[in-house]
Amino acid sequence: MRVYTKTGDKGKTSLYDSKRVFKDSIRVESYGTIDELNSYLGLTKNFIEDKKVYDLLNKIQRKLFDVAAELATEDKSKLKFEMTEDEVIFLENKIDEYLDMVETPDYFIIPGAGKAAGFLHVSRTICRRAERRIITLAREADVNEHLLKYVNRLSDLLYSLSRYIEDGYEEVDFNN
Repeated sequence: MRVYTKTGDKGKTSLYDSKRVFKDSIRVESYGTIDELNSYLGLTKNFIEDKKVYDLLNKIQRKLFDVAAELATEDKSKLKFEMTEDEVIFLENKIDEYLDMVETPDYFIIPGAGKAAGFLHVSRTICRRAERRIITLAREADVNEHLLKYVNRLSDLLYSLSRYIEDGYEEVDFNN
C-alpha cells in the first residue's frame, strides 16, 4: 500500500464520511490539531516513568482517535462512536485523583519543572489550541457538547498530571 494517493494534490481531503473538503477548513484544522496532540502525547510518554500515568496517557491517545473521527465526520450516521458524558466524568475523576495528591498553588507557576512535566505542559497548550479550533467549528457546524467538554477537561487533566510529576515549581512573579 502506498502512502500517497494524489487525491489531495489540489488542496482537498476526504472526511471520514467521504465528503471532500479543503485541507484548510476549520473541520480539518480541528481534527488535525487533535492528531497533533495525540502525536505529542506519544512523544511525552517517552519521558513518563510512572506506569499509571503512562497507561492513562495511552488510554487518552486511543480515545483521541474517537474524538478525531467524530470531528472528521459531518454525517453522524456514519460514526461508530460518539463522545458521552461518561468520558467527561472519567476525566474529572482523574483530575481530582491526581490533584488530591499534590499541593495546588493558587497562583501561576512557570511550566516545566522537569522534562516529563514540560512535555505535559506543551501537550496541555496543544489541547487548548484544539479546543479553540473546535469552538470555531462549532460556530458553523454541529459539534457534540460532550466532545467539547472532553477536550476542555483533557487540558485540565494534562495540567493535573504535570503537577503530579513535577519535582517542584516556581511561582510567577509579575513584578520582575
